[in-house]
Amino acid sequence: MPSAVLLFQEAAHAAVRPPAEVGVEGNVVNAVLWLKLAVETVGALVIGLGIVNAAYLFLRALIPPQVKNYNRVRLTLARYLALALEFQLGADILSTAVAPTWDQIGKLGAIAVIRTALNFFLTREMRDERETTEQEGESPRDLPAEG
Repeated sequence: MPSAVLLFQEAAHAAVRPPAEVGVEGNVVNAVLWLKLAVETVGALVIGLGIVNAAYLFLRALIPPQVKNYNRVRLTLARYLALALEFQLGADILSTAVAPTWDQIGKLGAIAVIRTALNFFLTREMRDERETTEQEGESPRDLPAEG
């Protein structure tokens, strides 16, 4: 009877091999790293688009000089930055999704706290600036919507 159990265990071991033996684990890690790179790239593109859009609005506000339009520029750029922070945080989470070390988890925690705080204060500033601008009489449709 013990030899039959041993034979069954050997057959089961041969049929179901660990991911590291088959190479699946390496493929999953590579796929996650590529996904992380893609998410970071999207975040960087969002920042780039925000800068281009804000620069365009800034140049339009300069000619002729329109002081009240500077708030619109700030709000536009802030919206892009807030969205980009979300993408960058997602990329950081992906980087620790596969076999994280305690060092990586600690760094992720610190980065997550910093980016979340930045996003919180940025969103609050956008809301306050939007309310101030609306009180000064600028039409809400002239302002970028909050995300």
